[in-house]
Amino acid sequence: MGSSMRKKREKKRDFNKAKLKVGREKAKAANFTDTSFKSKSIHINQGALTSDGIDSAEQFKQNLSLCISAKSDTQRREAVAYITNQISSTPPNNPVGTSGVLSKLLPLLSDASTSVRAQLLKLFRALPPSEVGAHVEKILMYIRGGMTHLSPDIRTDTLDVLGWLLDVAGDEVVSCSGGWLKTINSFSSMLGWNPSVGSAMTSKGWTTASKATLGTKKGPEAQARQIQALARFLEVGFKPEAPIPVQSAAYWDNIYRLPTTPNPFAYLNLFGIPRDEENEMYLDRGSRQRVFDARWRATIATGMEGARKEGGTVGRAAAALGRALNSGFDGPESGSEN
Repeated sequence: MGSSMRKKREKKRDFNKAKLKVGREKAKAANFTDTSFKSKSIHINQGALTSDGIDSAEQFKQNLSLCISAKSDTQRREAVAYITNQISSTPPNNPVGTSGVLSKLLPLLSDASTSVRAQLLKLFRALPPSEVGAHVEKILMYIRGGMTHLSPDIRTDTLDVLGWLLDVAGDEVVSCSGGWLKTINSFSSMLGWNPSVGSAMTSKGWTTASKATLGTKKGPEAQARQIQALARFLEVGFKPEAPIPVQSAAYWDNIYRLPTTPNPFAYLNLFGIPRDEENEMYLDRGSRQRVFDARWRATIATGMEGARKEGGTVGRAAAALGRALNSGFDGPESGSEN
């Protein structure tokens, strides 16, 4: 028994001996990197991370890039807050200009974080109002996307951005290309007052609730907020224009003198392609009244009456919308009778 155990241990020691490799060593790859260290310790000089040595313009651009690329909500919010502080400082520090800031940050209107969207609104309010008007068309494109977003919180926050834009560049909003009809289309989709789908919604359907109340715990408050935003938008669009002083010489020149501008009757579009009403620019109150009366007045009036019957905050918002419509179509410039 003892001899057998001894032989087993000796055999086990034989297997533990180092095996001799036969043949040449395998050739290493051309990009082989030797990571073996002969030193038993690595010494690193003491140092500290700081941004003092970075140029302010470069630091601004880094934070501007972080606003979009950062995965963390906190990092994006802090980066937007840094840009806001730089724009609000005296003198303001904005090496990329208002155009660069808007081009980079407008996609954040649909950001999933509520804190990021709230900080973004603060940044927009810090921008110089005189420099925003030139970018209204681009801003409205993102606003309309936020107004029809699936998230009710994003839709509500986007209305705050639209309110800011109406305050700083209201005339440009309602007169730019697509600014009038396309924005009204977005309001109708958000409120469920769309004539193309309204006929299919009857009392026999699975619900008679407004589209604005679906998918949110604060349905009436959200719907009232949307109706108030629509009333504000229509007030800006129907705002009476400042009268132009009459000059007798210019009046008679327009009647009897030949036009000096090329293609003076282009507005008649006699030989041009069919007009795209949604993308067209409605530069004056009268043109906005006419197209609104033809396409949206009856539909919005029907939705407004339904909202008024609900009472509460929704009913008060519908009453404000009714006042905006009545004041917008009063006076000699009205496209139709009230």
